[in-house]
Amino acid sequence: MRKSIALAGLSVAAAAMLQAEELQLGTIDVVDTGTTTVVKDVAGEEVKSADLADALYKLDPDIQLIRRSGIANDIILRGMRKDNINVLIDGGKIYGGCPNRMDPPISHVVTNNVKDIVVKEGPYDVENFGTLTGLVEVNTLKPTKDPHGSLYLNAGSWNYNKLGADFSGGTDRVRVMISGSTESSRQYEDGDGNTLADQVANYAKSLPKPQPFDPDSPEGKKWLKVQGSQYASQYYDMKAYRKKSGMAKLFVDVTDNQELRLSYTENRSNDVMYPNTPMDALKDVSHLFNAKYIVRDLGEYSKRLDFEFYNSWVYHPMGTYFRKSAAKMVVENRMWSRIFGGKVKNTMEVMGGTLNLGFDGSHRMWDGRYYENYEDWNQASIDHSVTKDAALFADYTRRYNAFGVDAGLRYDMASVQSDRADTSKNTYDYLSGYLYGNYHLNDNTKLFGGFGVASRVPDGKELYFTRNPNMGSKLIGNPNLKRVTNNEVDLGVEGALNVNATYRLKGFYSMLKDFIFYNKTLSTYENRDAHLYGVSLDGTYALSDTVYFDGGVAYLRGKKDDPLTNQHGTNMPNITPLKTNVAVNWDYADEGTMRLSCVAAGGWNDYDEENGEQKISGYAVFNFKLTQDFMNHYRVTLGVDNILDKTYAITNTYADMTLVTGGEPMLLNEPGRYIYGNFVYHF
Repeated sequence: MRKSIALAGLSVAAAAMLQAEELQLGTIDVVDTGTTTVVKDVAGEEVKSADLADALYKLDPDIQLIRRSGIANDIILRGMRKDNINVLIDGGKIYGGCPNRMDPPISHVVTNNVKDIVVKEGPYDVENFGTLTGLVEVNTLKPTKDPHGSLYLNAGSWNYNKLGADFSGGTDRVRVMISGSTESSRQYEDGDGNTLADQVANYAKSLPKPQPFDPDSPEGKKWLKVQGSQYASQYYDMKAYRKKSGMAKLFVDVTDNQELRLSYTENRSNDVMYPNTPMDALKDVSHLFNAKYIVRDLGEYSKRLDFEFYNSWVYHPMGTYFRKSAAKMVVENRMWSRIFGGKVKNTMEVMGGTLNLGFDGSHRMWDGRYYENYEDWNQASIDHSVTKDAALFADYTRRYNAFGVDAGLRYDMASVQSDRADTSKNTYDYLSGYLYGNYHLNDNTKLFGGFGVASRVPDGKELYFTRNPNMGSKLIGNPNLKRVTNNEVDLGVEGALNVNATYRLKGFYSMLKDFIFYNKTLSTYENRDAHLYGVSLDGTYALSDTVYFDGGVAYLRGKKDDPLTNQHGTNMPNITPLKTNVAVNWDYADEGTMRLSCVAAGGWNDYDEENGEQKISGYAVFNFKLTQDFMNHYRVTLGVDNILDKTYAITNTYADMTLVTGGEPMLLNEPGRYIYGNFVYHF
């Protein structure tokens, strides 16, 4: 078992950190360099479920969870979500089909396939299209030459079960890997014992019937829709989800200096409950294909040449299949999403530094249609939206004694258009870039900071989404939206206080021009300038060679420069309150570790009330995990999340989820006490 922060290792911890080498926090290896965090060994440590968003939320104070279901949840990074943060899987992009984020990009990879996750805060990336305020790079496991495999079994509360296996092996030139898993769960219960279906029923009961009752009035229609969104009796106790995933990889050393890497991942989820919308997912089917060809040491002007290609597509039919309203009519929205693209990057050494030059391009398509009783309603929800981009980029890194400098520049030529007859092609050509640096004050302390400018274009929902015919076929999207631009400054310091303690303090200020907000008053999107700022502190402390602490705290605030049209408030949405992640770890044996952690947050006191958000109480939730390896081939993990069985909610109710129950958001509680176990056999 690793000694994550032993006293012997802490004597060189500061130097290691300042050189961007590996530092370990808690039971998961983490690399911290300025505004970048690398979470490692995810497959080995995050064994509770396939939900990667839930794992990140418990590890990083700057990341908040958006709870949508028992699986397939989303994240907020520094107050930003959706396309405002960029998500890559093995260097390729994938976009979910659902306009209401039932299947966000990060949900299309499962934790047991993940090697590490790189979280880059800020606009300090020019290699990828659309990195406005942050980048989350998910890297999956790689095949090995030596035979290696594992079989794992998971079980938990609410009849959660998972079975999975992987194998890797090969020769000096050819290496292969295959992985597969299947899992399912009943509906989780909150701290009061309410299932997902119970929460919907309780919400419906909380809305009094209008008196006198007029079914044709707006109040009457809303009340009837909420009642119809309850789960039908035959589905009231249905499973929350069923999920299967498979991955295959082939790495070939074509010559001594050339390598081909191929990977394919398929995910299939069925009958996924999404209680705070009137629709559930009949299925989520995704395919991810990545290819990479690497040529090394071509000469003075090319130390490495990379050719990358990716192709991903998603099918997401969602509908009222399991709700009471289905007795009269099943309403569906069938969504399709696809993106393919590639990159060519040449790396060379120039004037003592490293220069990358490259081309990046992508083609994204998004389609959706409404169906009534499984027949085409002749109405598009998103009418073939196409986003194209082609870009040139360059970045340069060099160290000058105690100074380190990183600079990047990118020029994008982007366009978005739809088959809607009443819209025209939108073009967005722009320049972005950054300058980032660090300075070593001494062997124990490093200063870092930077300034960057980045943009992202509106997506198909923000531009073209149309409400279903049952609600009047209203155009929710705004075809005249401008691109969003982020001008951001980051500053920080990191180092070691002594041989026992490390720390990192960082802050940022972001000026957002033409940020895209949802205006509930007008039921559409509009641009408005805003500003966002925050500060966070994280670190480690070793009490002894076997007991150590890790944790962090993050504070965030955001304001619109002016209220939205016909509104008065200026609070930005999704600005999560003060959040803390802390843990104590005990390496009680050479092959055994215990971890007691706490995730806590203050109440939502500054929120966007006019656009659906509401006051939410603060919380403190305690989790425990014990891991024991034995006989060189076995590992057992036992854990309890939410030990005190607390009833609480962390996800607010921003009204841009345009299909929320009855047009009003329903607050969804988090799971109550969850007990789980994991058994792994590996060779």
